[in-house]
Amino acid sequence: MKKLMLIINPQAGRGGYRYHFEEALQALDKGGCRTTLFYTAGRGDATRFAAEHGAEYDCVACIGGDGTLSEVISGLMQLDGPPPLGYIPMGTANDVATTLGLPKNDTLAAVRRFLRGEPHPFDVGGFGDDGYFAYIAAFGAFTEVSYATPQNQKKALGHLAYVLQGAAQLPYIESYRTRVEYDDGVIEADLVYGSMSNSTSVAGIVHLKEEMVSLGDGVSELVLVKDPGSMEGFGDIVTSVLSQRFDSEKLLILHTRKARFTFEKPVAWTRDGEAGGEHQTLELCNYEAPIRLIF
Repeated sequence: MKKLMLIINPQAGRGGYRYHFEEALQALDKGGCRTTLFYTAGRGDATRFAAEHGAEYDCVACIGGDGTLSEVISGLMQLDGPPPLGYIPMGTANDVATTLGLPKNDTLAAVRRFLRGEPHPFDVGGFGDDGYFAYIAAFGAFTEVSYATPQNQKKALGHLAYVLQGAAQLPYIESYRTRVEYDDGVIEADLVYGSMSNSTSVAGIVHLKEEMVSLGDGVSELVLVKDPGSMEGFGDIVTSVLSQRFDSEKLLILHTRKARFTFEKPVAWTRDGEAGGEHQTLELCNYEAPIRLIF
């Protein structure tokens, strides 16, 4: 039997993991897993559980959203030779699940996929002196749009809801004079959005082609959106994103192992969809494949 540590965020997906949970546990048992459950009660618990107990198990898995996965990875990064990690997505954005093609908000289906899966190398981002991020660190208008869009709109309209929300907020979008130093050079521009990511789904808006992203190559995708200046300019960006041509002069997609962002004043960041604090200067980097993610 394989010892499995299963970390559960009971609040994720409004507790939807409970549907078919008993059958999921039975599937794990039949699949050769002796499972121990750890329930989180607040922010940081998943990181602490993984850091303090992860080394005692052959495998770690988590049930929750991207934020829960991020916390677990942050905990495993504190271990020497962390065990493989499985992900049972139960949340709203589920960007990582989209990238991996995992069943979303279906505990039993995700557990069955986990049991069939194999460990793959997975890069982890470094977020200044404040730890790690699993798949994205970002600032700007579109990050707010992604996580502020009402849930009923997300369900009814999908990613179009983000576009509509973004258009509605265009008059209030702030641009930031930014200096970005990355592997291949320096860019100075007025940006309304910037991110460093390891995902084909970026903030629920930009969907990169699969051939553009490799999850374990030590290189991250740097996405920069310049100030569109007008509704017409915003429309050009939207058209480029939805068509996956990425040929708008206002949208840059680059590849880098590190990036240093410098602003004229502190700017708020998100880290895997959670608040990442305000930073006037922030250095991000890619740690090449310290985690083996099962999918």
